Amino acid sequence: MSDFHQNGIVTVLHRLGPANLDRIEADLVRHAVLNPIALVLPALYAEIERPALKDILETLSAVPYVNEIVVSLDRASALEFRLAKEYFSRLPQRIRLIWNDGPRIQDILKLLVSQGIDIGPQGKGRGCWIAFGYILARRESKVIALHDCDVTSYSREYLARLCFPIANPNLGYEFCKGYYSRVTDRLHGRVTRLFFTPLIRSLQHIVGPQPLLTFLDSFRYPLAGEFAMVRDLAWINRIPGDWGLEVGMLAEVYRNCALRRICQADIADAYEHKHQDLSTDDTSQGLLKMCVDIAKSLFRNLASEGVVLTEGMLKTLRATYLQAAQEAISRYQDDAAINSLAFDRHLERTAVEGFLKGLKLAAEVFLDDPLWIPMISNWSRVTAAAPDVFNLLLDAVERDHAWNPRAEGR
Repeated sequence: MSDFHQNGIVTVLHRLGPANLDRIEADLVRHAVLNPIALVLPALYAEIERPALKDILETLSAVPYVNEIVVSLDRASALEFRLAKEYFSRLPQRIRLIWNDGPRIQDILKLLVSQGIDIGPQGKGRGCWIAFGYILARRESKVIALHDCDVTSYSREYLARLCFPIANPNLGYEFCKGYYSRVTDRLHGRVTRLFFTPLIRSLQHIVGPQPLLTFLDSFRYPLAGEFAMVRDLAWINRIPGDWGLEVGMLAEVYRNCALRRICQADIADAYEHKHQDLSTDDTSQGLLKMCVDIAKSLFRNLASEGVVLTEGMLKTLRATYLQAAQEAISRYQDDAAINSLAFDRHLERTAVEGFLKGLKLAAEVFLDDPLWIPMISNWSRVTAAAPDVFNLLLDAVERDHAWNPRAEGR
């Protein structure tokens, strides 16, 4: 059973008492009449071959309240797109795949670039952004939920508890962030435990009280990939195009939402997904790239709030962070001990050393150009620059949906 402590300034919705999934889902069916729900699944084609996605689809097949499911598919050839359509067709809900590598979507992206719109690099951020645009274009759903496709412990409760605070009009929330425990026989979530939280608290120590830092530190799992929001936020939120997606999204929510309209919900007793390699010598992949992108996004957002980050301050930050991370390792070692969990202090320290390297790289990039950090334009600006973009997007997705390469002899 979870605790009931309200930490920080963001409302926490806990898991208390016996399981109540049937009641939550019954309420969601009723609320979805007025607040239809769309689920976005950002996916790589490679995930289709993994067991996690198969289990997710089997679970979603029994979910009664979702209005539409939009799969934003990346890194798929024409044949793989056809196979993906067949794979997802088992779902009973209205399902559409956005073929991000296909010529129709690529033509739209080229049009936007010609109009001066920043579309960001290919990746999860852009994939989510295109899916949000498609849902906005359809004007059928009022709630948008999102989660990844590599969750190996997926259950119906994950989605229900994520959507409930937004779909229920009596609660009045506009954004809900999911959180959960990342524990198996050992502690996971190294980037949150050993990088993000020590970094946030180190920055608070150096720059003093800062509302954005207080806001970010109030989330129990700020880097969780699961969230739900009202449709209007998809209009006005910009989205980072790199691994800074979660931090950048929270910063946009901080600017565009009243605090009382933001919450975080405990969606699972435990959560497990595909783990990223540390890759301490390669800044282009793994947890090292993740921490570099997260730090860049954080620095950029602090600068936009008027916080002056000098070269000297960022050097001091590295030393402050290292001390905070070392203290975190000791705390988590004790936490693991009382719960009889495996704990490798050497691997934890190795991770911190890699994160420290990433922090140095992020600071160098930021100091060189504080505005370089990629942010995809929001849909409010996109539709102003290209008024017909929603019609083009609807047409592209529907034509791809109806397209049969077999009929063309491919």
